Amino acid sequence: MAEYINIRGQSIEVLASDPANPTVGQIWYNSTSNTLKGEGYIATASWASAPSANTARYSAGPSSAGTQTAMLAFGGEVPPGTGATEEYNGSTWTNKPSLNTPRTYPGGAGTVTAALAFSGYLPAAPTTGATESWNGSSWTSVTSMSQARYLLSSAGTQTAALAMGGNPPDTDVTEEWNGSSWSGGGSLTTVKTFGGATGTQTAALSFAGVTPASPQSTNAQIYNGTSWTNIASMNTGRNSVPTSGAGPQTAALCIGGAKGPSVANVEEYNGTSWSTVTNLPVGKQGGSAAGNSSAAVNSHGYTTVYTASTQEYTGAGVPVVETITAS
Repeated sequence: MAEYINIRGQSIEVLASDPANPTVGQIWYNSTSNTLKGEGYIATASWASAPSANTARYSAGPSSAGTQTAMLAFGGEVPPGTGATEEYNGSTWTNKPSLNTPRTYPGGAGTVTAALAFSGYLPAAPTTGATESWNGSSWTSVTSMSQARYLLSSAGTQTAALAMGGNPPDTDVTEEWNGSSWSGGGSLTTVKTFGGATGTQTAALSFAGVTPASPQSTNAQIYNGTSWTNIASMNTGRNSVPTSGAGPQTAALCIGGAKGPSVANVEEYNGTSWSTVTNLPVGKQGGSAAGNSSAAVNSHGYTTVYTASTQEYTGAGVPVVETITAS
């Protein structure tokens, strides 16, 4: 009878550093740290505390195409409205030049080096359609939106952004940005404010918010670049979620929000249905978010006070290097 030792051998690879791209099930000995390691899977999704941002605020516009380790947060309510801009690199927050027009409830799209900020609430106006472009070091005013508003949702990139819903008045209007000007897109299936959105200009997801049917809606819908279509509803209705959520259209997270008080509930959309995943450590509404359902970051917002707290999310099934012990 063949024995396992004769088939598989008994040697374990010895490496001075962990391999750059290990495969699941791979085991090696790290001679630098003198530890036995292997590549496994995260069994349960989890949130971990990360360094706090510099400016506590509510409803800061995040870059909707950002990642867990490269996120831009701008504007929001301190109070009053602020133009403060901060960049997160996965370990620290750095202050950057402020928006030209301080504002609360802005929409946002893009990355840390190529972002777009638009719309928002101004105490003197009270709404604005002012649009600004970010090049990684400064903001430049560009063509304003056709309809000034705030409490809208947003998605997309610096040259292909999407703005939807908002008020006043409460609206279902969608606008598309092509890098130089705004034009009308397909209307939402329902009037919506204070909801979340994520994705791209041709594959976006709108979720939660305030609708005529509910102040804490479970409504979700997708955009194909032309029209919006209702999809499976969320499990928990809410509003005041990140205006630009975490993830692409088929790997999205809705993080916290408000259902009266702030809620800690987090839901994941996989392209077909919504499922409840691991809650935030504490209920939070009006936060900023970037990333996807495997690796996301949530910052700022309101708990029972304005906060600069930041949390990082790791989804279940994500490959991870683990140290193997004898216990």
